[in-house]
Amino acid sequence: MIIHLKTAFIKSKFVLSAILLIVTVYGFYPADVSAAGALQVNDNGKSIVVNTGAGLEYAINADNGDLTSAKLNGIKLTTSSGKGSHIKSGLGSSADVSWAMSSDGSSVIITTTEAEDDLTHYYISRSGENIIYMATYLGDGASFGEMRYIFRGNGAVLTNTSPNSNNGGSTGNVESQDVKGHANGYTTSKYYDNDQAMDLGIRGVTGDGVGVFMAYGNREKSSGGPFFRDIQFQSGGDTEIYNYMFSGHNQTESLRKGLHGPYAYIFTTGETPSTPDFSWMSELNLLGWEAERGKVVLNGLAGMNSSYSYTVGFSNSNAQYWMTTSAKGSAAKSNMIPGTYTMTVYKGELAVHEQNVNVLAGSTTALNTITIKNDPSSTSALWRIGDWDGTPLEFLNGQNISKFHPSDIRNQSWEPVHFEIDNAANEFPAIQFRGQNSLTTITFDMDATQSSFPHEFNIGITAASNGGRPSVTINGHELKNPPNSSQPKSRSFTIGTYRGNNATFNWTIPASYFVEGTNTISIKPISGNTDSGPWLSAGWAYDVVELLNE
Repeated sequence: MIIHLKTAFIKSKFVLSAILLIVTVYGFYPADVSAAGALQVNDNGKSIVVNTGAGLEYAINADNGDLTSAKLNGIKLTTSSGKGSHIKSGLGSSADVSWAMSSDGSSVIITTTEAEDDLTHYYISRSGENIIYMATYLGDGASFGEMRYIFRGNGAVLTNTSPNSNNGGSTGNVESQDVKGHANGYTTSKYYDNDQAMDLGIRGVTGDGVGVFMAYGNREKSSGGPFFRDIQFQSGGDTEIYNYMFSGHNQTESLRKGLHGPYAYIFTTGETPSTPDFSWMSELNLLGWEAERGKVVLNGLAGMNSSYSYTVGFSNSNAQYWMTTSAKGSAAKSNMIPGTYTMTVYKGELAVHEQNVNVLAGSTTALNTITIKNDPSSTSALWRIGDWDGTPLEFLNGQNISKFHPSDIRNQSWEPVHFEIDNAANEFPAIQFRGQNSLTTITFDMDATQSSFPHEFNIGITAASNGGRPSVTINGHELKNPPNSSQPKSRSFTIGTYRGNNATFNWTIPASYFVEGTNTISIKPISGNTDSGPWLSAGWAYDVVELLNE
């Protein structure tokens, strides 16, 4: 026997091609035979058990590709609940599982293929390393709503977890079955305390002398851009550690096909590890591995606001990348898949410049200094609440959106707000909920000259929920209601995100609507959709509200 398969029948030419790629690099060993060196593999027909020789031993179900057990120095780190760790929601009985070792016995690759989903998942380990390297290939036929790897950990051992995603001791559901309440008024969920994609590096959970960490990889095949957040942890029963590559959690982009990864689970005695070197995996002939790469160098940005950091993003249907600029706006991004990208310059999280950029294999695309001309903050305003940065973070409760549910006691009260234009921005609501804190009223003074001509009025948002859009009245005069903005269909703010599609609602207010002295603007959400509750109601997250000078 040279390879273990769940069935002797190869279900499709897709599966066969995957195996042939492995054969190109790997020599096969009979089942139940230990390879030379520290790495050992035991195939008993039900499980493929790998011992890396450094303390890590794990088992892969030979029928469906689930990771059923992982031990470090004899301590079981996977759950005892019977649930496996797996890609997607598990591949089930239609999966084919095979394994092979390198000719020198220093590494092993376990390949799980699911032809119906056009998906291939890899587990890879090297001698002397307590790491399970992974990668997941999606072929052209792949189509589903979620793509993730979930590690189901032993909650009795991995006890040092993210507090905002620890549901232990909850008193019941606050929303759906995935947001929990606690007796002290706190809320927790797997949606909370998650990093933005651009900050995903190494993060994990620990216990007494153990740790399990996720190295997230370069995210080039994931979706949502640099500021997107998705589930990373959940505890309170099993301790779950996720790598989400695609979901419908306020997602603004489509699923990308090709090879997602590599990424890795790293097992330690509690210390936070460094990001592993993935470059050696280029020799494995993984499906979809793209070796030809190019580079972009940006020489600088003119017209920057020194109060903000700037990020440059690249995206097309095949890949996404980003880079943070220097104080002068220079930056470089290497290892990019060749192609034509939309390059977007973000001030904070607000797009202020966009252009196409071509990336060529083996070449560097050099960009001369770019002058930013589309920053709306540069336009003179009679008054402006907040600033154009693509976030509601400066507003009331804005800093808490990604940390806990709006109903959490740690938030300041969500009530209708009467805002005088000289008040601090943190007194203005970060989110306008139709069912909870409407109306919002704004009062401001105008002199005879200011009230004698029309003014442009803008409301900038970062996301909207349930079709929410603003209805505006000034001094009793109703302005024309705007159309909906284009937004993902999701719970948005209650699942820890204010990011959707930035949009601006715009009106020209005639001079006849203004008065000399005190003026009042009222804002409330409208929608053609029915609300499910005060928090799951039509609304939006604010970026800016402003009245321009002319």
